[in-house]
Amino acid sequence: MRAMILAAGLGTRMGPLSNLRAKPALPVLGRPVIAWLLELLAHHGVEETAVNLHHLPRSIENAVDRFAPSGLSVTYSREVTPLGTGGGIASQADFLAQSEPALVLAGDMVLDCDLTTLVAQHRKSGADCTLVLQARCRHNQHFGTLGIDAQGSLRRIADRFDLGGEVRSGVFVGLRILSPSLFRALPDRAPGTAFEDLSDWWAPLLAAGKAKIRCQLLNPEQLQWQPVGTPGEYLTANLSPPHVTFLAEAERAAPGTLILGEERDLVLGAGAQLGQGSRLRRSVVWEKETVPPNFHGRGGVFADGNFYFGDTDPVEGAGQAGNPGRKSNDG
Repeated sequence: MRAMILAAGLGTRMGPLSNLRAKPALPVLGRPVIAWLLELLAHHGVEETAVNLHHLPRSIENAVDRFAPSGLSVTYSREVTPLGTGGGIASQADFLAQSEPALVLAGDMVLDCDLTTLVAQHRKSGADCTLVLQARCRHNQHFGTLGIDAQGSLRRIADRFDLGGEVRSGVFVGLRILSPSLFRALPDRAPGTAFEDLSDWWAPLLAAGKAKIRCQLLNPEQLQWQPVGTPGEYLTANLSPPHVTFLAEAERAAPGTLILGEERDLVLGAGAQLGQGSRLRRSVVWEKETVPPNFHGRGGVFADGNFYFGDTDPVEGAGQAGNPGRKSNDG
Protein backbone atom coordinates (compact mmCIF):
# COMPACT_ATOMS: atom_id res chain seq x y z
CA MET A 1 0.00 0.00 0.00
CA ARG A 2 1.15 3.53 -0.79
CA ALA A 3 0.66 6.84 0.98
CA MET A 4 1.44 10.52 0.71
CA ILE A 5 2.18 13.08 3.40
CA LEU A 6 1.32 16.68 2.51
CA ALA A 7 4.30 18.68 3.77
CA ALA A 8 4.66 21.61 1.36
CA GLY A 9 2.74 24.26 3.33
CA LEU A 10 4.35 27.53 4.35
CA GLY A 11 3.39 27.10 8.00
CA THR A 12 2.40 30.74 8.48
CA ARG A 13 0.21 30.00 11.51
CA MET A 14 3.19 28.43 13.27
CA GLY A 15 5.44 31.48 12.92
CA PRO A 16 8.04 32.17 14.16
CA LEU A 17 8.88 28.50 14.77
CA SER A 18 8.22 27.67 11.12
CA ASN A 19 10.91 30.18 10.18
CA LEU A 20 13.36 27.72 11.74
CA ARG A 21 11.97 24.41 10.49
CA ALA A 22 9.02 23.31 8.41
CA LYS A 23 6.06 22.20 10.54
CA PRO A 24 6.47 18.48 9.76
CA ALA A 25 10.05 18.73 11.06
CA LEU A 26 9.17 20.28 14.43
CA PRO A 27 10.07 17.93 17.31
CA VAL A 28 7.34 16.45 19.49
CA LEU A 29 9.04 14.73 22.42
CA GLY A 30 12.17 15.00 20.31
CA ARG A 31 10.62 13.08 17.42
CA PRO A 32 9.70 15.17 14.34
CA VAL A 33 6.00 15.38 13.53
CA ILE A 34 6.51 13.60 10.22
CA ALA A 35 8.26 10.75 12.03
CA TRP A 36 5.11 10.04 14.08
CA LEU A 37 3.14 9.79 10.82
CA LEU A 38 5.70 7.51 9.18
CA GLU A 39 5.60 5.19 12.19
CA LEU A 40 1.80 5.04 11.95
CA LEU A 41 1.91 4.21 8.25
CA ALA A 42 4.58 1.54 8.65
CA HIS A 43 2.64 -0.02 11.54
CA HIS A 44 -0.31 -0.56 9.21
CA GLY A 45 1.63 -2.04 6.32
CA VAL A 46 2.38 0.95 4.11
CA GLU A 47 5.56 0.26 2.14
CA GLU A 48 5.98 3.39 0.01
CA THR A 49 5.32 7.01 0.88
CA ALA A 50 5.63 10.22 -1.10
CA VAL A 51 6.26 13.55 0.63
CA ASN A 52 5.81 16.88 -1.13
CA LEU A 53 8.18 19.68 -0.19
CA HIS A 54 8.42 23.43 -0.58
CA HIS A 55 9.15 25.43 2.58
CA LEU A 56 12.50 24.62 4.26
CA PRO A 57 12.62 21.23 2.53
CA ARG A 58 15.96 20.17 3.96
CA SER A 59 14.56 20.25 7.50
CA ILE A 60 12.01 17.62 6.47
CA GLU A 61 14.54 15.53 4.60
CA ASN A 62 16.83 15.55 7.64
CA ALA A 63 13.94 14.44 9.86
CA VAL A 64 13.06 11.57 7.52
CA ASP A 65 16.70 10.51 7.17
CA ARG A 66 17.02 10.22 10.95
CA PHE A 67 13.65 8.77 11.91
CA ALA A 68 12.04 6.89 9.01
CA PRO A 69 11.14 3.31 10.04
CA SER A 70 13.17 0.59 8.35
CA GLY A 71 11.41 -0.98 5.40
CA LEU A 72 9.44 2.16 4.51
CA SER A 73 10.54 3.78 1.25
CA VAL A 74 10.18 7.59 1.11
CA THR A 75 10.36 9.65 -2.08
CA TYR A 76 10.03 13.41 -2.47
CA SER A 77 8.09 15.73 -4.73
CA ARG A 78 9.55 19.24 -4.77
CA GLU A 79 7.14 22.10 -5.52
CA VAL A 80 8.68 25.30 -6.85
CA THR A 81 5.48 27.07 -5.87
CA PRO A 82 2.95 25.54 -3.47
CA LEU A 83 0.32 23.52 -5.31
CA GLY A 84 -2.27 23.30 -2.53
CA THR A 85 -3.71 20.06 -1.25
CA GLY A 86 -5.34 19.12 -4.56
CA GLY A 87 -2.42 20.13 -6.73
CA GLY A 88 0.01 18.32 -4.48
CA ILE A 89 -2.02 15.10 -4.61
CA ALA A 90 -2.53 15.45 -8.37
CA SER A 91 1.23 15.75 -8.89
CA GLN A 92 1.54 12.24 -7.43
CA ALA A 93 -1.48 10.76 -9.22
CA ASP A 94 0.52 8.15 -11.12
CA PHE A 95 2.21 7.00 -7.90
CA LEU A 96 -0.95 6.93 -5.78
CA ALA A 97 -3.27 5.43 -8.39
CA GLN A 98 -1.23 2.22 -8.34
CA SER A 99 -2.37 1.58 -4.76
CA GLU A 100 -5.83 0.19 -3.96
CA PRO A 101 -6.39 2.34 -2.03
CA ALA A 102 -3.87 5.06 -1.23
CA LEU A 103 -3.66 7.08 1.98
CA VAL A 104 -3.05 10.84 2.05
CA LEU A 105 -2.31 12.58 5.34
CA ALA A 106 -1.78 16.16 6.41
CA GLY A 107 1.80 16.62 7.58
CA ASP A 108 1.09 18.86 10.56
CA MET A 109 -0.48 16.53 13.10
CA VAL A 110 0.12 13.61 15.41
CA LEU A 111 -2.43 10.93 14.58
CA ASP A 112 -3.36 7.43 15.63
CA CYS A 113 -6.30 5.35 14.46
CA ASP A 114 -6.94 1.87 13.09
CA LEU A 115 -5.89 2.46 9.49
CA THR A 116 -6.21 -1.24 8.67
CA THR A 117 -9.89 -1.29 9.59
CA LEU A 118 -10.56 2.05 7.88
CA VAL A 119 -9.02 0.78 4.64
CA ALA A 120 -11.11 -2.41 4.80
CA GLN A 121 -14.28 -0.38 5.34
CA HIS A 122 -13.39 1.88 2.44
CA ARG A 123 -12.89 -1.07 0.10
CA LYS A 124 -16.19 -2.62 1.17
CA SER A 125 -18.07 0.64 0.61
CA GLY A 126 -17.03 1.00 -3.02
CA ALA A 127 -16.42 4.72 -2.46
CA ASP A 128 -14.02 6.79 -4.54
CA CYS A 129 -12.84 8.59 -1.42
CA THR A 130 -13.22 8.28 2.34
CA LEU A 131 -12.57 11.25 4.62
CA VAL A 132 -11.97 10.59 8.30
CA LEU A 133 -13.81 12.91 10.70
CA GLN A 134 -13.73 13.33 14.46
CA ALA A 135 -16.95 13.80 16.39
CA ARG A 136 -17.22 15.99 19.49
CA CYS A 137 -14.05 17.82 18.55
CA ARG A 138 -12.64 20.84 20.37
CA HIS A 139 -11.09 22.11 17.11
CA ASN A 140 -14.42 22.94 15.42
CA GLN A 141 -13.92 26.70 15.51
CA HIS A 142 -10.74 26.73 13.45
CA PHE A 143 -11.25 23.78 11.13
CA GLY A 144 -14.98 24.01 10.53
CA THR A 145 -17.06 20.89 10.03
CA LEU A 146 -18.13 18.55 7.26
CA GLY A 147 -21.75 17.42 7.11
CA ILE A 148 -22.85 13.90 6.20
CA ASP A 149 -26.14 12.16 5.55
CA ALA A 150 -27.51 9.00 7.18
CA GLN A 151 -25.43 6.81 4.84
CA GLY A 152 -22.21 8.68 5.66
CA SER A 153 -21.99 10.48 2.32
CA LEU A 154 -20.45 13.95 2.25
CA ARG A 155 -23.10 16.67 1.89
CA ARG A 156 -21.54 19.85 3.24
CA ILE A 157 -18.06 21.40 3.34
CA ALA A 158 -17.92 24.02 6.11
CA ASP A 159 -19.88 27.05 4.86
CA ARG A 160 -18.62 26.78 1.26
CA PHE A 161 -20.67 23.92 -0.18
CA ASP A 162 -24.00 22.38 0.82
CA LEU A 163 -26.13 19.80 -0.98
CA GLY A 164 -28.59 19.41 1.90
CA GLY A 165 -29.57 16.21 3.66
CA GLU A 166 -27.10 16.53 6.52
CA VAL A 167 -27.85 14.59 9.69
CA ARG A 168 -24.43 14.54 11.40
CA SER A 169 -21.17 16.44 11.27
CA GLY A 170 -17.55 16.17 12.31
CA VAL A 171 -14.16 17.79 11.86
CA PHE A 172 -11.94 16.55 9.04
CA VAL A 173 -8.66 15.35 10.55
CA GLY A 174 -6.62 15.46 7.35
CA LEU A 175 -6.75 11.71 6.56
CA ARG A 176 -7.99 10.70 3.12
CA ILE A 177 -8.38 7.21 1.65
CA LEU A 178 -8.41 7.40 -2.15
CA SER A 179 -9.36 4.78 -4.75
CA PRO A 180 -7.70 4.79 -8.20
CA SER A 181 -11.04 5.82 -9.74
CA LEU A 182 -10.71 9.27 -8.18
CA PHE A 183 -7.58 10.01 -10.19
CA ARG A 184 -9.50 9.48 -13.40
CA ALA A 185 -11.64 12.48 -12.45
CA LEU A 186 -8.99 15.13 -11.79
CA PRO A 187 -9.93 18.77 -12.48
CA ASP A 188 -9.17 19.98 -15.98
CA ARG A 189 -6.25 22.18 -15.02
CA ALA A 190 -2.79 22.71 -16.40
CA PRO A 191 -0.09 20.63 -14.68
CA GLY A 192 1.47 22.52 -11.81
CA THR A 193 -1.68 24.56 -11.12
CA ALA A 194 -2.52 25.10 -7.46
CA PHE A 195 -5.93 23.95 -6.22
CA GLU A 196 -7.57 22.43 -3.13
CA ASP A 197 -8.89 18.91 -2.97
CA LEU A 198 -12.17 19.46 -1.11
CA SER A 199 -13.47 22.63 -2.73
CA ASP A 200 -11.93 22.47 -6.21
CA TRP A 201 -11.89 18.74 -6.94
CA TRP A 202 -14.36 16.74 -4.89
CA ALA A 203 -17.16 19.29 -4.37
CA PRO A 204 -17.70 19.74 -8.15
CA LEU A 205 -17.73 15.95 -8.59
CA LEU A 206 -20.33 15.61 -5.84
CA ALA A 207 -22.48 18.37 -7.28
CA ALA A 208 -22.42 16.63 -10.66
CA GLY A 209 -23.11 13.21 -9.15
CA LYS A 210 -19.84 11.86 -10.53
CA ALA A 211 -18.17 10.59 -7.36
CA LYS A 212 -18.98 8.76 -4.16
CA ILE A 213 -17.33 10.63 -1.30
CA ARG A 214 -18.01 9.03 2.07
CA CYS A 215 -16.98 10.07 5.55
CA GLN A 216 -16.03 7.88 8.48
CA LEU A 217 -17.02 9.58 11.71
CA LEU A 218 -14.92 8.46 14.68
CA ASN A 219 -15.33 9.24 18.35
CA PRO A 220 -12.35 10.55 20.35
CA GLU A 221 -12.01 7.06 21.85
CA GLN A 222 -11.36 5.69 18.34
CA LEU A 223 -9.07 8.43 17.15
CA GLN A 224 -6.09 10.20 18.69
CA TRP A 225 -5.59 13.49 16.82
CA GLN A 226 -3.51 16.48 17.80
CA PRO A 227 -3.07 19.17 15.15
CA VAL A 228 0.32 20.89 15.15
CA GLY A 229 -0.54 24.04 13.23
CA THR A 230 0.07 26.84 15.76
CA PRO A 231 2.56 27.42 18.60
CA GLY A 232 -0.18 26.65 21.11
CA GLU A 233 -1.04 23.36 19.42
CA TYR A 234 2.66 22.55 19.26
CA LEU A 235 3.00 23.00 23.00
CA THR A 236 -0.06 20.82 23.61
CA ALA A 237 1.37 18.08 21.41
CA ASN A 238 4.54 18.03 23.52
CA LEU A 239 3.06 18.47 26.97
CA SER A 240 -0.08 16.33 26.50
CA PRO A 241 0.89 14.00 23.65
CA PRO A 242 -1.65 11.54 22.24
CA HIS A 243 -1.42 7.99 23.56
CA VAL A 244 -0.51 6.27 20.32
CA THR A 245 -0.61 2.51 19.88
CA PHE A 246 2.16 2.21 17.29
CA LEU A 247 4.93 3.20 19.73
CA ALA A 248 5.46 1.77 23.18
CA GLU A 249 5.18 4.41 25.88
CA ALA A 250 8.90 4.15 26.63
CA GLU A 251 9.68 4.78 22.94
CA ARG A 252 7.53 7.85 22.37
CA ALA A 253 10.24 10.28 23.41
CA ALA A 254 13.22 10.22 21.05
CA PRO A 255 16.52 8.91 22.45
CA GLY A 256 18.14 11.49 24.72
CA THR A 257 14.95 13.52 25.19
CA LEU A 258 14.03 14.13 28.83
CA ILE A 259 10.71 15.06 30.42
CA LEU A 260 11.43 17.02 33.59
CA GLY A 261 9.71 18.92 36.39
CA GLU A 262 7.42 17.97 39.23
CA GLU A 263 4.51 18.19 36.81
CA ARG A 264 6.52 16.73 33.92
CA ASP A 265 5.94 19.94 32.02
CA LEU A 266 9.40 20.52 30.54
CA VAL A 267 10.56 18.67 27.43
CA LEU A 268 14.34 18.87 27.12
CA GLY A 269 15.72 17.81 23.77
CA ALA A 270 18.73 15.56 23.37
CA GLY A 271 21.95 17.36 24.28
CA ALA A 272 20.16 20.47 25.57
CA GLN A 273 21.44 22.10 28.76
CA LEU A 274 19.81 24.23 31.44
CA GLY A 275 21.97 27.01 32.89
CA GLN A 276 22.29 27.28 36.65
CA GLY A 277 19.27 28.98 38.19
CA SER A 278 17.19 28.75 35.00
CA ARG A 279 13.54 27.86 35.40
CA LEU A 280 11.20 26.79 32.63
CA ARG A 281 7.61 25.61 33.03
CA ARG A 282 5.23 24.24 30.42
CA SER A 283 7.96 24.61 27.84
CA VAL A 284 9.97 22.79 25.22
CA VAL A 285 13.72 23.11 24.68
CA TRP A 286 14.97 21.91 21.31
CA GLU A 287 17.93 19.57 21.03
CA LYS A 288 21.44 20.94 21.64
CA GLU A 289 20.14 24.29 22.92
CA THR A 290 21.70 25.96 25.97
CA VAL A 291 19.32 27.89 28.21
CA PRO A 292 21.23 30.77 29.89
CA PRO A 293 21.74 30.88 33.67
CA ASN A 294 18.89 32.47 35.66
CA PHE A 295 16.57 32.44 32.64
CA HIS A 296 12.87 32.11 33.55
CA GLY A 297 10.16 31.23 31.04
CA ARG A 298 6.70 29.72 30.94
CA GLY A 299 4.55 28.47 28.09
CA GLY A 300 7.00 28.59 25.23
CA VAL A 301 9.72 27.04 23.13
CA PHE A 302 13.46 27.65 23.51
CA ALA A 303 14.94 27.28 20.03
CA ASP A 304 17.76 28.88 18.07
CA GLY A 305 18.89 30.75 21.21
CA ASN A 306 15.52 32.43 21.76
CA PHE A 307 12.40 31.81 23.82
CA TYR A 308 9.23 31.89 21.74
CA PHE A 309 5.97 32.15 23.64
CA GLY A 310 3.38 29.59 22.68
CA ASP A 311 0.51 32.04 22.26
CA THR A 312 2.06 35.15 20.70
CA ASP A 313 3.45 35.99 17.27
CA PRO A 314 5.60 37.96 16.89
CA VAL A 315 7.24 37.19 20.20
CA GLU A 316 7.57 40.01 22.68
CA GLY A 317 10.07 39.97 25.52
CA ALA A 318 11.58 36.66 24.48
CA GLY A 319 14.67 35.79 26.46
CA GLN A 320 17.80 35.44 24.38
CA ALA A 321 20.98 33.53 24.99
CA GLY A 322 22.95 36.66 24.33
CA ASN A 323 21.01 38.58 26.97
CA PRO A 324 20.47 36.24 29.91
CA GLY A 325 19.15 39.04 32.09
CA ARG A 326 15.90 39.24 30.15
CA LYS A 327 13.04 37.10 31.39
CA SER A 328 9.66 36.10 30.11
CA ASN A 329 6.60 36.26 32.27
CA ASP A 330 6.67 33.45 34.82
CA GLY A 331 3.17 33.76 36.20
